[in-house]
Amino acid sequence: MSFLHVQDIHHTYFTKASATTALSDITFTVEEGEFVSLLGPSGCGKTTLLSIISSLLKPTQGTVLLENKPVSTAKNQIGYMLQQDYLFPWKTIEENILMGLKLSKQLNEKNKSAALNLLDQIGLGGVEKQLPKQLSGGMRQRVALVRTLATEPKLLMLDEPFSALDYQTKLKLEDLVSQTLDEFGKTAILVTHDIGEAIAMSDRVFLLSPSPGRIHKIFEMPEELKKISPFEARNHELYPSIFQSIWKELESLEPGKE
Repeated sequence: MSFLHVQDIHHTYFTKASATTALSDITFTVEEGEFVSLLGPSGCGKTTLLSIISSLLKPTQGTVLLENKPVSTAKNQIGYMLQQDYLFPWKTIEENILMGLKLSKQLNEKNKSAALNLLDQIGLGGVEKQLPKQLSGGMRQRVALVRTLATEPKLLMLDEPFSALDYQTKLKLEDLVSQTLDEFGKTAILVTHDIGEAIAMSDRVFLLSPSPGRIHKIFEMPEELKKISPFEARNHELYPSIFQSIWKELESLEPGKE
């Protein structure tokens, strides 16, 4: 049985005046330790799908199973890393990274020590007593990653976590997040508009078509790219042809280009 099983997802938003179908016939599986990206034009339902997988939104139709159990029973096993770091500005970095453990009643000396050790591992040792405003955007996103991993989630949801950063910081963080998730054997789903990011970080890229969102095509990344860092993948000889293939498929999804 697959680690994550998304089956026959269909979702419609209803208002008094209209019904808008955001997703239709979405079915796929994700294996444990796999990194997949959801890529597609605006309005294809990427974030809606992420919300359904994480059980923040109940689909009109369909099921999502995590380790063969309804995902609604596994909320504590899902972690999030978003575009904004959402650190509490009045709390220290240490207080921020321990917040998830505190809320889930998992805060003890062992977990606290592990969280602080991870902060050190990703190059932020010594900032525990500082406030978020004293850190750069990239450093704050690293803090957000530690806070997410501290609760030891089985599945990570990454909703455009690098899009607000400058390009150099973004590339560095792609490598850091990829390496950290590999080391911990984590399963992750990334929502992104960035073709390069999807290619460089993923094992598979799911390209969604818009109105309503459907899986248009799945791109399996070659082993040569999976084995190297995202930065190295962007410079690999296979990268340009994969980029062109996905670009062409995205172009074909534009209105009037059937």
